[in-house]
Amino acid sequence: MAMGQAARSTRTIVIAGVPAGLLQDDVMADILTIHFQMSRNNGGDVEEVTYPTRNKGVAYITFEDQEVVESVLKKEQHLLQDKRLPRSYPLTVTRYCDSVSPDSHHFVLEDLVEEMKKQSPDLNFGPLQPDGQIAVRGSFPALRVLREFLLLKAKSLSEEGKREGKSHQKPRKKLQEYRSAAETRNSRSEHREKQVLVLDTDIYLYMKCFLPKKFQANDVVISGVTDGDITTVCIESAGREAGAARRSRAKEIIERCSVELQKILRKERICLKEQSRGQKQRYKQLCERLKARYPGLLILPYDTHIDVVGTSADVFAQKKNNNLKGQK
Repeated sequence: MAMGQAARSTRTIVIAGVPAGLLQDDVMADILTIHFQMSRNNGGDVEEVTYPTRNKGVAYITFEDQEVVESVLKKEQHLLQDKRLPRSYPLTVTRYCDSVSPDSHHFVLEDLVEEMKKQSPDLNFGPLQPDGQIAVRGSFPALRVLREFLLLKAKSLSEEGKREGKSHQKPRKKLQEYRSAAETRNSRSEHREKQVLVLDTDIYLYMKCFLPKKFQANDVVISGVTDGDITTVCIESAGREAGAARRSRAKEIIERCSVELQKILRKERICLKEQSRGQKQRYKQLCERLKARYPGLLILPYDTHIDVVGTSADVFAQKKNNNLKGQK
């Protein structure tokens, strides 16, 4: 029996980030099965899905073939998408390991959170959730510093794991990695008359709303594709007459504006998970009133939360005046 369990564990992966509470458990298990059977997700035949588990937002997927596990782990990011879900949800996929308990994972995360608080004292950290998630609030510059710290931490842990002969999942591409790849594509595709750059999605949406002229230039076409918290902006020539200089100039203007906005913008999140449907509707109506009262704020309503993006003064003013102190 022990040998059978060991063999089974080699065909099993652990999924974190499953959106709990949105749908019935059997429906969510069905969505997970479909996701990990699809070829575009490097999946294969699923033998069993264990969901829910004692850890909120965590599921176990056992494949019929061990090779599928290796294939699934090679995919750098898994986005759970289904028409029954309100939006896409990023998943963290790791190899199953009997020797590591959920409690030990939690202790490690607690240590990491304490280290993060010391690293970024200007940020406000919420409580560590059972599924390993934590809410962090603060200015874009402070969040960017924290992101850099976590990237370095992940890199060092990955290199340490390789030295010890352990297998780890590749960390998700972050903004700086996207930018590096974008610069490489720019240098290789100059003859295709295209420039590419990567922005934080909140900053991109803020620019589109309040600074639309930054995305307008003579003889060039500027478009954006959003993937979660990252938006890829493509700058192409509108005609044969537009040269590399105009594309580079448009890219430089957008980048400079993005850097300046990172210094002054702040995001406040109002979570709606614990609200009734009627309360959610009232909050969305409130968003419309906020847009009229605070024309300098970007209001982004979602099914589970509302994001308010603007300068620190504007964000705090609307929060105080609309009695939203209790919301995060």
